[in-house]
Amino acid sequence: MLAMPEASPKTLLAFDFGLKQIGVAYGQTLTNSASGLTIIKASDGVPNWTDVEVVLNEWKPNLVLVGLPLHMDGRESELSGRARKFARRLHGRFAVEVLMIDERLTSREAKSILREQQEVSPRGTKGKIHDLTKIDHIAASLILQGWLENPELGSIP
Repeated sequence: MLAMPEASPKTLLAFDFGLKQIGVAYGQTLTNSASGLTIIKASDGVPNWTDVEVVLNEWKPNLVLVGLPLHMDGRESELSGRARKFARRLHGRFAVEVLMIDERLTSREAKSILREQQEVSPRGTKGKIHDLTKIDHIAASLILQGWLENPELGSIP
């Protein structure tokens, strides 16, 4: 019996939506890995769309993921609606396939990762506090990694 050929590898981008900044991560299904790329500044949730376009054109994703901020009990927050609007605009402006991904606890986990990195930093830097506002690209990579591990989790914005 012949094995079914695997679907071709996908390139993905993930966005961790925020009102002041939006974290961006890159990943792909060939290696099943994700890594943080950059942070795009936003003004009240509206990004510099030129910066978004540059990232999309550079990485040419087959699929874009946007984190969906939910309350711990699963209810949508005010920010959920704004993240959905951002996702719909990504789809409308750039004709990319977009899925929403539950992002509960990713920012907390990203802060924890950043603190761990601080603890193992080279001698002489002990006590130096990392800027925890720069974690959004790490949170985006956690969103993407979560989808890579469980791709049926995504929903349409």
